[in-house]
Amino acid sequence: MGRPCYRDPVEASLLVPPQTDQGASVGGIEARWLGRVEYDVAHALQKRLVSERAAGEIGDQLLLLEHPPVLTLGRHSDPAHVLASPDRLAARGIAVHRVERGGEVTYHGPGQLVAYPIIAVAARGLLLRPLVRALESALVATCATFGVRAARRDGHPGCWCDPEGAEPRKIGALGLRVERGVTYHGIALNVSVDLADFELIDPCGMPGVVSTSIGLELAGPDVMPPPPTTASVERAARAFAPAFAAAIGASLTWPGP
Repeated sequence: MGRPCYRDPVEASLLVPPQTDQGASVGGIEARWLGRVEYDVAHALQKRLVSERAAGEIGDQLLLLEHPPVLTLGRHSDPAHVLASPDRLAARGIAVHRVERGGEVTYHGPGQLVAYPIIAVAARGLLLRPLVRALESALVATCATFGVRAARRDGHPGCWCDPEGAEPRKIGALGLRVERGVTYHGIALNVSVDLADFELIDPCGMPGVVSTSIGLELAGPDVMPPPPTTASVERAARAFAPAFAAAIGASLTWPGP
């Protein structure tokens, strides 16, 4: 089915060794539900938190939110995988951002949970492959909370329904970047998102990939799923955060709203 959404689920620049100041704040993870946030605002927030975490000024963070409709392209992605014209995207109110992560084009929008882990992997003594597996495990567990069976798929980072079947359906995407030993970017889980917007792109640069959502899986292929709601995304966030913390053996706090 072509390349995974990210050529490698982790794109790293300079990893900071464990003896840096990052270790000053190692402990639990602070999770924050932010609601709906513009992509550029959330991206700037991630960059600031990465700098603060690398300097040991804050502990590990998990940002949980949804975005207005937006396409993001990796820094080397092929714009030909955006199937809609700029005029069509503008008419539908869909912004486009090219960012520093690897990989191809992906879609974010209302009804989709986005989680950005700001984790000092070096300070926590956490290898990148286990971190990716932990994120995939949390995606699977979140789907199970809603009664949807999903699993990881070898060679295709993220989360899939019927991954070994004749027509695997992608329900969650995954891609990280690491700078100064701290992760950012993260996962996207289709909860109640309007799947019609995925028709505007070759998701993850994979023509013909089938996208699905928790809402569609529960409703069935012949039933119209409920429309996107922020409330459904928050419920998914409240399931994802403890599943992820447990998967990396960390405590979890919710200091914000």
